[in-house]
Amino acid sequence: MKVSAQRPWITPAVIGSFALLSVTGILMFFHLDSGFNKLAHEWLSWIFVIVVVLHVLLNVAAFKRYFKTGVGRWVVIGFALLLAASFVNLGGGDSKPPFVAPIQMMAAAPLSAVAPVAGVDLAAITARLAAQGIRVERPDQSIRDLVGSDLGA
Repeated sequence: MKVSAQRPWITPAVIGSFALLSVTGILMFFHLDSGFNKLAHEWLSWIFVIVVVLHVLLNVAAFKRYFKTGVGRWVVIGFALLLAASFVNLGGGDSKPPFVAPIQMMAAAPLSAVAPVAGVDLAAITARLAAQGIRVERPDQSIRDLVGSDLGA
């Protein structure tokens, strides 16, 4: 496949994939993403990478000219530095996904309080746990008391 023969679709593919990644990225930033947004952003970004590489191959001479100017070089260096900085952990190494805190709070609450939140009566929760081999002795026990602190359990 000659890259020059693909000119009619490569640039429009760059434009379309850039639009897709920009919109889904902004939605994710503002926590407004829904449905397919996050999955599309993560997986379809590969299309963007591929068509940008093809676009560069199609325009090698113009691409090289950007590195001959001071401004072009500094813009690329600036983004390379931003990329490097994005790997710096600012959370002290203990950052957890946002869903962990509510799960840990529910795990620490007594079963008698968890049951109404789950929309199930205490007897049903006790039966479900018993089916998993977990014996509930009293309703004031928490899930953490019964299974430990492992979120998976």
